[in-house]
Amino acid sequence: MNEFSGTKLLSEENTFSSEHFLNWAKDHLPNINPALPLEVSQFKGGQSNPTFLVKHNEASFVLRRKPPGKLLPSAHAIDREFKVIKALHQHHFPVAKPLEYCSDTSVIGSEFYLMSYLQGRVFWDPRLIELTPQDRKQVFDEMNSVIAQMHALNPVSIGLEDYGRFGGYVNRQIERWTKQYRSSETEKIPAMDNLIDWLPQHIPKNDSTRLVHGDFRLDNLIFDPIEPKVIGVLDWELSTLGNPLSDFAYHAMVWRLSPNLFRGLGGVDIQSLHIPNEAEYLTAYLKRTEQVLEHPKDWEFYIIFNMFRLAAILQGIMARAIQGNASSDSAVDAGKKAKPLAELAWEQVLKI
Repeated sequence: MNEFSGTKLLSEENTFSSEHFLNWAKDHLPNINPALPLEVSQFKGGQSNPTFLVKHNEASFVLRRKPPGKLLPSAHAIDREFKVIKALHQHHFPVAKPLEYCSDTSVIGSEFYLMSYLQGRVFWDPRLIELTPQDRKQVFDEMNSVIAQMHALNPVSIGLEDYGRFGGYVNRQIERWTKQYRSSETEKIPAMDNLIDWLPQHIPKNDSTRLVHGDFRLDNLIFDPIEPKVIGVLDWELSTLGNPLSDFAYHAMVWRLSPNLFRGLGGVDIQSLHIPNEAEYLTAYLKRTEQVLEHPKDWEFYIIFNMFRLAAILQGIMARAIQGNASSDSAVDAGKKAKPLAELAWEQVLKI
């Protein structure tokens, strides 16, 4: 996955003044010397908020900013990302250490925040072919444990009681992503229209509320350089207070997606790889969180809903690519997957 790993030169739209940045940084960070050079490179991975590796005076840290250009309403919430990682870091959940948030758009051209640079491993392919069978098994168990740990946190006790609303999460999400999808349509996708009609009529009764990540997947985790242990959960842009089962279903959706569609495990011989199947993985999570699925159809709903949601996200990426302000060179390819993903979701509906 060299296309996603490592860094690249700054794109023209993301270039900013080192002088302006260092003049701001000297008042907010230790060991900043405006007379010394600033080295900035852009991480290849990610489609949403551009993320950069910044090196200065023998120190390295990560800068994450809002992308330039016209943006969808409520998207790219940099301030919310900083708030949640600050709360989680204080309660010993594996995230990068938050350093500073800047709302002054005159510094680099948009809002941004800084966090510590975690040196570790990022796995892009869930088949984990570079690992031993035992390490594969442990990586999946560790992912399961970390998302269960997050969903066990009480939002009130960690200072995030105002991070979202209690109850009604799935209904609001359907409304939100329907609006986001409509505002970024570049072609007619009949399956999306079908899902927009079907989803509101089949929402499960379960309405518990916990902190949800919104994009919890393998490549948003940094693992220890040697051990199969998560040292950092990345990309909190879509986090809020919401339904934990829905959040987990997004994570587990990888078993339904083919490797060609979205780096999934669909059609893969997971048994030979010593990777748990979807049912085993779900059972482990439910045991860890002491949650109960009232009906098997509820699980299918959450999977379908998350396919719809991801299709809407991918459509937004396509729209930004057409406008010329997407943060990744592969944005168009990602956007093209909105239609087949929506069609796959509708196929799941017809199987219920």
